[in-house]
Amino acid sequence: MPSVPVHAFGLVQWPAVADPIALPPTGPGAPTPPIEIRGGAAGARAHLGEMVPVPDPVIDRLRKTGAGVSTDHAVRAEASRDWWPGAMIWATEGEVPGLAGVVVSPTDAEQVAAVLRLCNAARVPVTAAGGRSGVCGASVPAFGGVVLDTTALAGVVSIDEESMILDVAPGTFGDHLEAELRAKGLTVGHWPQTVALSTVGGWVACRGAGQLSNKYGKIEDMVVGLDVVLADGTAITTGGGPRAAVGPDLTQVFVGSEGTLGVITGVRLRLHPAPQAQRHAAFGFDSFAAANDACRRIVQRGLPPAVLRVYDAIEADRSYQTGDRAVLLVMDEGDPIVVDATMAITAEVCADAEALDGDLVDRWLSHRNEVSALEALIGKGYVVDTMEISAPWSRLEDIYAATTGALRSVPGTLAASAHQSHAYSDGACLYFTFAAKVDEDGEGTTARDRTYAQLWDVGQRAVLAAGGTLSHHHGVGLNRSRFTAEALGAGHAVLQSVKDALDPNGILNPGKLGLRSPFGEVTYP
Repeated sequence: MPSVPVHAFGLVQWPAVADPIALPPTGPGAPTPPIEIRGGAAGARAHLGEMVPVPDPVIDRLRKTGAGVSTDHAVRAEASRDWWPGAMIWATEGEVPGLAGVVVSPTDAEQVAAVLRLCNAARVPVTAAGGRSGVCGASVPAFGGVVLDTTALAGVVSIDEESMILDVAPGTFGDHLEAELRAKGLTVGHWPQTVALSTVGGWVACRGAGQLSNKYGKIEDMVVGLDVVLADGTAITTGGGPRAAVGPDLTQVFVGSEGTLGVITGVRLRLHPAPQAQRHAAFGFDSFAAANDACRRIVQRGLPPAVLRVYDAIEADRSYQTGDRAVLLVMDEGDPIVVDATMAITAEVCADAEALDGDLVDRWLSHRNEVSALEALIGKGYVVDTMEISAPWSRLEDIYAATTGALRSVPGTLAASAHQSHAYSDGACLYFTFAAKVDEDGEGTTARDRTYAQLWDVGQRAVLAAGGTLSHHHGVGLNRSRFTAEALGAGHAVLQSVKDALDPNGILNPGKLGLRSPFGEVTYP
């Protein structure tokens, strides 16, 4: 193996139940709201216009299901928003995207089924919501109606340690789950930035990714099976076997469906032994393309590290003060023998790169779960967001150049940069960050809205035109709905057919995924 300075690698041995990545402190398990609503939640208005009311007789029958029911205005307003930066702009003017007529909090699958039967019969829209940590508006009620708060459906149901399968309720928050598993020497390996704000059901419904996906996979790779309640109250169970050949995989029909096809009430996930060792390294490259090519060669050797993060020179210097160098951060965890082999491959591939201080990885680890940066900038009047996509390795550099160029073409743009955050044998995820400041000319939020929508229009269409996907792990929600048909082509009509078959009255999370809604057209953007 090529000689590498000792500071480039660190080896830490951990007992089986130790935590090489510090868990955030566990809280009460309640969703954490994003930026404060100007004037307070009690007076919040719906930005998207008229909402579908929930008739009083329906509310009375909802209470008889045994689920918790709230019609308090402040409760409804807070339950009607997530961490979508576009909607945070509206919050500065006292608005939420939509406004639920009632918030219903079931405690078991039977109550979920009873609620859906009632709403389906009454033609009342139902939007399932967990931790509401999504950043595209997937859990906001675009047409009002019922917000179905799933966070009371929480806790580990069972653990099959021989088969390494976890059965868990969908409202379980990620930090609580991981703490309980680590105490048993186990892990799911799913570690999104919002681990303390997000729930298992949300991970599955939005097809999420954790920061260690190179090793453990995205959530769709982890799911063994699901319990789902359909719009008419029918309960089904999907999956269950290690592999199967019984027609199409119904589990994957609901993974990523964002609550438009059914409500998830149970999740089975694959488990792994808690990691016993962790090693990390950092390298500098002359260009973003060169660093990404190193990632490709590492992953295609067959033992990818848990983390391979490449920052372009703009983001690397902003975060790590590394000048004009693109920076690759590497971290692996697991069985010490496997970790040693993985890092040996990494060192060999990066032999010609500049070995940087491994403390850069420690700096990333210490801040990687912070989610307040966008909130702070939006509160100061900036237009800011992130856009993550995926693409084959052969298209990555063209997409990077085209998309950052398109974003910079929008008047008022201050910055457009990217990092690569998830790498696979066939391609990777590019994660763009952009910020703008516009002259409001007395128009206030309207000017910021226009700029925000324009940035997304030019950025997302540059990605699609150059051969990238619509989303890697943030999903679609409201923000990307206008691009879905474009991204799926003729496949979008197939998705609409599935929606029509499973939810003929269109009550489940209407206005999302670019699907038809019986309640009218979404007025965004």
